[in-house]
Amino acid sequence: MTLSRDIELGDECQTPLSRLTQLAQEDQARRFYSIAHFLTVRALYEAFRGLRKDASAGVDKLTYGEYQKGLGQNLQNLWQRVKSGEYRSLPLRRIYIPKDDGKKVRPISIPALEDKIVQAAMVRLLNAIYEVDFRPCSFGSRPGRNAHQALDEIDRIIFRNSITHVLELDITSYFDSIVRKRLMEMIERRINDGGILKLIGKWINVGIIEEGRLLETEEGVGQGQVISPFLANVYLHHVLDQWFEDEVQPRLRGKAFLVRYMDDAVICFQNEQDAQKVHEVLDKRFSKYGLRLHPDKTRLVEFGYSALTKAERHGTKPDTFDFLGFTHIAARSRRGKFMVTTKTMKKRLLRGLKGVSAWCKEHRHLSITDQHTTLNAKLRGHYQYYGRSSNHRSLRKFYSAVRRIWKMWLNRRSRNNTLDWDTYAKLLQRYPLSPPRITHSWASLRSPA
Repeated sequence: MTLSRDIELGDECQTPLSRLTQLAQEDQARRFYSIAHFLTVRALYEAFRGLRKDASAGVDKLTYGEYQKGLGQNLQNLWQRVKSGEYRSLPLRRIYIPKDDGKKVRPISIPALEDKIVQAAMVRLLNAIYEVDFRPCSFGSRPGRNAHQALDEIDRIIFRNSITHVLELDITSYFDSIVRKRLMEMIERRINDGGILKLIGKWINVGIIEEGRLLETEEGVGQGQVISPFLANVYLHHVLDQWFEDEVQPRLRGKAFLVRYMDDAVICFQNEQDAQKVHEVLDKRFSKYGLRLHPDKTRLVEFGYSALTKAERHGTKPDTFDFLGFTHIAARSRRGKFMVTTKTMKKRLLRGLKGVSAWCKEHRHLSITDQHTTLNAKLRGHYQYYGRSSNHRSLRKFYSAVRRIWKMWLNRRSRNNTLDWDTYAKLLQRYPLSPPRITHSWASLRSPA
C-alpha cells in the first residue's frame, strides 16, 4: 500500500461521517489513519439512544434507566476514558438460549452497558466506510437493509433468471469460529488508526463470565456484543461475498447469484455443473479461514421452473430449501404459472408455539386482560415477520394453535377444568386474539432500484 492512497484525517475534526463515505468511495484501497476523534460525546449519546431500554444487563448489572439518570456526566466520563485510553472493556456475561430443535442451546454473550454504548458508536463510524465496500448481495445488520429484502431478492432472482439449482449454506458455530488474527488483518486493510484497532482488539479478546468463572477463548467474537454483527459481516465479506463475485462468477458458464443475511446464505445457479463445482470448492475456501460448513444442512437442490416441471412429470414433489425462517417451494399459481411460495419453517413454528405455551404456563394466574394484551403482542410480532403473502396457511396454523394453548392454560388455573369450548368462545368475543395478517405483500419482480 502506497502512502499516496492513505489519508490523514487528524486535522478534520469537524468532518461529518458523510465525508468519510465520500473518501472511501473515491478510493476503495484507501486506508484511514485517524478517525478515533469521531467518537465524540455526541456520538456516544446517539449510540445510547439507539440501545434497547429493556435489554439484559451485563456483569456490571447496570441498566439503561439507571445510566440515564446521570446521562450527561456519565457520557462525559466515558468519553474522557475512551479519549485518554483509560477505558476498559468488562468481561461478557454468558447465557444460553434454545435453538430451533429445542435440544441444543446457543451461547449469547451480554456486554456491560458502557461497552454497548462505545461499540454502537464504533459501528456507526465504521459503517460510514464499510458500506462502500459491502456488496449488494449482503443484507444482514446493515443500515436500510433487512431480512425481507433478502427474501424478496431471492424471489426476483429465481423468477427472472431461469434458475435450476440452489445451494443452501449453513456455517457451523460461525461467531465462535472466526479467526481473530484473520479478522484484524481484514480490518487493517481499511483502518490503520491505532486507537480504533485497540478498541476492537479489547472487545474480541475480552473474557466471559460463566457460572462465576472467568473463561478466555482464543477464537471467535462474542455473539451478543453490539459490534459482533458488523465484524461478522466484514469477515464473510472477504471470505465469501468478494471472493464469489470477483473470482468465482467470472469463471462460471451460466449466471449465479449469492444472497447472504449474516451467516445464512444461498447461491442460485443457472447451470448444474457450475453449482456442483462451487459446492465442491466451498469447504476448502471456508476451512482456509477457520470455518466449517455443516455437512447435513449445507446442500444442493434442484429448484426452479425446470425442477418443478420434472417433478410433475414424474409425479413427485420438487425439492425445497430453507432461508431466514421460511421454506421455499416451487409451485404454480391458480392460472398455472410458475411461482415461488413460502411457508414458516416447521422448526420455527414449533419454537414459537413452545414459547407461547411456556409464557401461558408461567403467567396463567395473571388477569385475563393482562394475558390477552401480551398474547396479542406476541401474535402481532409473529405476523410482522412471517406475514408474507404466500404464508397465510402457516399464519392460520399458528393462530389456531395459540387459541388452543390459551384455553388449555386458562383451564389449569383451577382443578375444576370448567372452561369448555362454548364458554371459551364467549370469552374470545370479549377478548379477541389478533387474526392472521399479511404484513409483506408480493415483492416486485423488477430489479430493485
